[in-house]
Amino acid sequence: MRRYTSHFASLLLLLTFWLWLTGCSRAPETALPAEPVAGQLAQMPASATLTPAPTPAPRLFDGRRAHQFAAAQLSLGPRWPGSDGHRQVRALLVDTLTQANWQVETQDFDYQGFAAQNIIARANVGHGPVVIIGAHYDTRRIADQTPGSSAPVPGAVDGASGVAVLLELAQALNLPQVPYEVWLAFFDVEDNGHGGIAGWDWIAGSRYMADNLTVSPAGIIVLDMIGDADQQLYYEGNSDDALRAEIWAIAADLDYGDFFIPAVRHTMIDDHLPFAQRGWAAVDIIDFDYPYWHTVDDTLDKISPDSLERVGRTVQTWLEQP
Repeated sequence: MRRYTSHFASLLLLLTFWLWLTGCSRAPETALPAEPVAGQLAQMPASATLTPAPTPAPRLFDGRRAHQFAAAQLSLGPRWPGSDGHRQVRALLVDTLTQANWQVETQDFDYQGFAAQNIIARANVGHGPVVIIGAHYDTRRIADQTPGSSAPVPGAVDGASGVAVLLELAQALNLPQVPYEVWLAFFDVEDNGHGGIAGWDWIAGSRYMADNLTVSPAGIIVLDMIGDADQQLYYEGNSDDALRAEIWAIAADLDYGDFFIPAVRHTMIDDHLPFAQRGWAAVDIIDFDYPYWHTVDDTLDKISPDSLERVGRTVQTWLEQP
């Protein structure tokens, strides 16, 4: 019995020792974090972010925003050269474009003793050929199409609408998608020829810019009187045939064919002409069938956000296409 007891005790001792060794060789239990998980995540580097932030979708031109830009101009009153509204709209343009991160410069020149000023905003500088999108920002001193009136033209469709489209393009363009260096040109002293201001001629600002241009632009698009609610945008007779057809084809692809009509209706002296006369491809997008032209009734209520949007999205698509 004693030998048996001694042998059993030995076996029990060995079994206890084996269990102790096994317990020492096991992996330790997972320790609780020394600080809350939120604290650990806060210390993670940015490269370890669990869910990357989505890339914002490119913006489409918004006619309602463009209409607000038109309203901002009209709130300054008439903007004929030398008026308070004219001085104020210059500041509005420079401030708005600078805040949109465009490179802005002014082109100062003398016209008939008046200190005139074109405003040019550039983006994608050095990235591809130059294209110019332009509109005049001045308005007519006398509403000579209103019988007996000596009041100035408010300049809604004829003035503010083209500028409004340019300002919204400055916000909406997906510039990495644009294969051009883009210039937005705001022409001064365009609209006071033939009696608007005594001794003045039409399109003085665009003539000055074309005369002093040091690059050869790949294309020029001028927007004039494009905001009319009863929009009819026909081919213009002094415009480049190929570029004009290209723009109207884009409008048709966007289902704007009822508004962009591919047939010549008017031949205009407008801000595209000085560039066209130098051999550059230039197009005038204009709705000259506007009954309130150069009258006191060219007011904000005549501008349609939908009309602004059709023109803006057509130009945006042309600029952003590969």
